Amino acid sequence: MRQVILDTETTGIDPKKGHRIIEIGCVEMIGRKLTNRHFHVYINPDREVEEEAFRVHGISNEFLTDKPRFHEIAQEFFDFIKGAELIIHNAPFDIGFMDHEFARVGGYPKTAEVCGVFDSLVYARKKHPGQKNNLDVLCRRYGIDNSHRELHGALLDAEILADVYLLMTGGQTSLGLANSSDSDSKQEDVIGEIRRLATNRPALKVIRANEEELKMHEERLDLIDKKSGQSLWRIKH
Repeated sequence: MRQVILDTETTGIDPKKGHRIIEIGCVEMIGRKLTNRHFHVYINPDREVEEEAFRVHGISNEFLTDKPRFHEIAQEFFDFIKGAELIIHNAPFDIGFMDHEFARVGGYPKTAEVCGVFDSLVYARKKHPGQKNNLDVLCRRYGIDNSHRELHGALLDAEILADVYLLMTGGQTSLGLANSSDSDSKQEDVIGEIRRLATNRPALKVIRANEEELKMHEERLDLIDKKSGQSLWRIKH
């Protein structure tokens, strides 16, 4: 499955009142693995950015003056998302703006007609009912470092959402011993096969961590302690 994690920044909150998209950030994922392909663009909205919106994303009117208009990037953007499942946090907001922008250009279908849409906010609310589920809270809940995120930015938020999505929807991975996707009976044959080892075989060689590796291990535990309170490896039972 091809998925595109998407976020936008805008001049305000309502496209029906003339507000426009000023930034689009997308990252591509295939088979739950990021491909390093992304789409990112700033857009001149031909209107002022509201002060409240500026305080959120920090994108100024002056910065946008030499950026392309939406109609100049519409086809490239459409080609990037077409046929993919879009993963968006609070999807109605972004989809509403996208459909508004495409309608202004003309000749483009509704986003939902060419893309699937997965609303990660709706999913998070079902998974964590009665709790806050904004992106910052989800990062803390799933141990994702977003300390570099002082302001919102579409591409940065899309990259963070990709991490949140993978952890939030990960579930149990398969521990089967068979690499084949064949029937369960074949997997049972593999699991049931036992190899007896000679009792007089040579002892296994034990390779112990060196001083540098032990230091790196402790640094990793320090990081885990900082994020979660105390790592299981340091709890004395």
